[in-house]
Amino acid sequence: MASFAMVLPSKKEEESGLSSYYNNKTTIIQEARVFNESPISPRKCRLLLTRIVYLLCVGETLTSQEATSLFFGTTKLFQHKDSALRQAVYMAIKELAESAEDVIMVTSSIMKDMQPNSEVIYRSNAIRALSRIIDPSMAQGIERFFKAAIVDRNPNVASAALVSAYHLPNVASAALVSAYHSFPFAKDVVKRWANETQEAVNTKSSPSFYDATIGTGGGGGILGFGAAPQPTTQNTIITSSYCVQYHAIGLLYLIRQQDRMAVTKMIQQYSGTKPGAGSILKNPMSICMLIRYTAKVMEEDSNLQRPMLEFIDGWLRHKSDMVNYEAARVICEMKNVSPQQLSKAISVLQLFLSSPKAVLKFAATRTLAALALTQPAAVATCNVDLEALIADSNRSVATYAITTLLKTGNEASVDRLMRQITGFMAEITDEFKVIIVEAIRSLCLKFPTKHASMLTFLSGVLRDEGGYDFKRAVVEAMFDMVKFIADAKEQALSHLCEFIEDCEFTKLSVRILHLLGMEGPKSPQPAKYIRFIYNRVVLENATVRAAAVASLAKFGINSIDSALRKSITVLLNRCLDDVDDEVRDRAALYLKTFKEKPLADAYVKEESVFSLAALESKLVTYVKDPSSSTQAFDISSVPKISRSQAAQDASRPSTLDTIGVPTTKKASDSPPPPTAAEKQSAYVQQLAEVPEFASYGSVQNSTEATELTETETEYQVSCVTHIFAEHIVFQASNIHPFNVSNTLPDTVLENVSVIMQDQIEEPTLTEDFIIPLPTLTSSNSPSIIYVSFSKNEPYPTGSFACTLKFVTKELDPSTGEPEQDGYEDEYQIDEIEVGAPDYIIPNYVTFGAEWDRLRTSPSITETFALSSMESIKAACDSIIEVLNMEPLGGTETPTSTSVHTLQLSGLVPGGGGKVVVRCRMTFSQGAGVTLELGVRAEKQEICDLVLDAVGG
Repeated sequence: MASFAMVLPSKKEEESGLSSYYNNKTTIIQEARVFNESPISPRKCRLLLTRIVYLLCVGETLTSQEATSLFFGTTKLFQHKDSALRQAVYMAIKELAESAEDVIMVTSSIMKDMQPNSEVIYRSNAIRALSRIIDPSMAQGIERFFKAAIVDRNPNVASAALVSAYHLPNVASAALVSAYHSFPFAKDVVKRWANETQEAVNTKSSPSFYDATIGTGGGGGILGFGAAPQPTTQNTIITSSYCVQYHAIGLLYLIRQQDRMAVTKMIQQYSGTKPGAGSILKNPMSICMLIRYTAKVMEEDSNLQRPMLEFIDGWLRHKSDMVNYEAARVICEMKNVSPQQLSKAISVLQLFLSSPKAVLKFAATRTLAALALTQPAAVATCNVDLEALIADSNRSVATYAITTLLKTGNEASVDRLMRQITGFMAEITDEFKVIIVEAIRSLCLKFPTKHASMLTFLSGVLRDEGGYDFKRAVVEAMFDMVKFIADAKEQALSHLCEFIEDCEFTKLSVRILHLLGMEGPKSPQPAKYIRFIYNRVVLENATVRAAAVASLAKFGINSIDSALRKSITVLLNRCLDDVDDEVRDRAALYLKTFKEKPLADAYVKEESVFSLAALESKLVTYVKDPSSSTQAFDISSVPKISRSQAAQDASRPSTLDTIGVPTTKKASDSPPPPTAAEKQSAYVQQLAEVPEFASYGSVQNSTEATELTETETEYQVSCVTHIFAEHIVFQASNIHPFNVSNTLPDTVLENVSVIMQDQIEEPTLTEDFIIPLPTLTSSNSPSIIYVSFSKNEPYPTGSFACTLKFVTKELDPSTGEPEQDGYEDEYQIDEIEVGAPDYIIPNYVTFGAEWDRLRTSPSITETFALSSMESIKAACDSIIEVLNMEPLGGTETPTSTSVHTLQLSGLVPGGGGKVVVRCRMTFSQGAGVTLELGVRAEKQEICDLVLDAVGG
């Protein structure tokens, strides 16, 4: 019996590890002459086509000429009637079409197999292949074929058409998943298939029928793979999977995704008249897809959360475990979920914990482990069931169970859990070891008095075999213990010293040496670490040696022991003879700093660095400004950040291209949002393109975008404020002050402007001009409007009432052109506030040193009663938001519920200088928070600005 895809490997192939399909492409291209033989051998051709597909799937690339030659050689096989060969041809065509040229020429052959009177097995394959080769301009010509196929009574044909609609004609898409994120170029054509797609969802025929051709000659199968068939008969195979609904509901969402109201109606329609019951959706995967769309709607619009939650609550009681879990998972991942709603989801997951199905236990424990990070008390109700899973034969389930217990357990259970963890660490992979270590890392901070047992465990696994990610997780956990648990510092540093004696990972050695340099000099006996550090100079590679030299220098500079300083000087002198120039240069530099204290303060003790992104932005502005050549670059205007924050910023990708109108939250797989410095750079570039702002000079600061309308309204406006030396500019656009969007597809707005009226009696700003938007349609949304004001004082504050004014014109549905006559209209939007956060940018400093430096500068102290604040933490968050300043030394997280001191630092660009704020707070029930606000700045105006922001 010949087979298309099933060839058992020989013993020699098993030993060599090579598949029987493995050949280099030269051999396959030479053997392609079998396509030209007469008569055609279906068996030989099937095997060769299999090898071609295999070659492409393992990553082999073909040149355009090679792919074209194979492609058209393959198309010659259309004349043969062997059904298995025809399927192999279609599979090869789909793979080769991405690299071959002139693939459109085979369209006529494929179209023949798409006819309603063709074999079912041919129709579905032809539809899939056609979607990969069709030209976008021809999409309308094949529309009727796809519409008919979508509503075909055969689920195989309908599913093929629906899935192809995702790809049509995006030939670059290789899978359904990727098509979700790259909707086809012919989307306007596909959008017209909404009625047929909805009909496919609504199909109520009880089980579906799948007609497959089975050869009577033997060797055939449901898919037609096998020997060449003899005269055939039709055999009907019953299936009740309703998979067509899954494909149709996904396509229907893509068609309607820009219309939130339509998506909401779709959810309501297919959820049934009663939440969770009466739905026409029979396929569990389609219901899971609908649940995800429901979650997305709730995420985008909080006003719809309550009705959508009713549907999800009903799905918790669905007969399918898959649907139950998806509904529970969505509730667990929601923000601001109530305890009552959460308890229902946890109850469902708790039932899964006792299920005999390993996949249900794994899904439930993983979800509970994630939920325990934010809601440990709610998950604690499952602790009894979770403890029973610690001994589960599936170690993945056991791992998640024990990590969840670590997050939800009490202090008394820590020792018992640590003993149980030790028992199976050797039986799990590094991936799950990392999960356990992360849980222990959190537990250390939760129960610091139990640090001894946890540190013993971490030091033990640090000596075990493991990869870089696992060892890095253990080292990070120890770093946190050094940073946050004073009693554990000495012991943790000792364990880290022992680890670098036999550490195979250079990155970890360098990080540990840096930590030793920072924390070692503060210990009671700093000399005990010198031996471990100098051993690295003698035994390690150049990178580690350079890090060891830097660590030694920190001991010499920061230690008050003169004998230790002298010993380190001797060791550094030995490093001057190192074979690596980096090691020699560092040794020479640090020896120099030993002799000159100002150098030591600047190059060794300095804890902050300039923000590179902000520095780049200001340098670009400085170079582009013709008038800047008359004065030196002001480095003091560049904000400083901590070294840890700089390292974090350096490790994240640049995302300037993600800047846009703030609408909905990005999906989890989207790029991270841009940093403030990246946004600032983008703002500078856009403002530079407006001639009216050429004389304004450089932008001192740009605020975060503020929404001025609700997201579900017909007009969406957001605002960003740009601060110049003598002007303030507001704007409506993609990334500027006003971001204006028209969500009405049948109207066009002309001469769009924003009218701003100052709300105070003595205006501190004078309007200069408005740059209106000539035309705004739903297709060119969002667009930009600018409003410019001149300052009447250095730091004006106030609020503006805003009105969107425009001329509305209807679009002619036949021509798409706006009508001649329109009418003036206006739309009230939210007020815009101008205050301290618009002028101050966060800036990292050493608070004690900066507070002392400004002791002779302007200062002010005032006491406030914040009676509405329910805790010191709430007061800290509010003050940081109101002032837009950098919290220092971890003071944004209070360690006491009754007394706390918040330390803040900021920078006012344009000559305003630095400002530091000390907030002393006390809290008592009934009275709220009492705040003593102390401000020191380089200018009195800045002190007043900060005071007004808090007092207002």
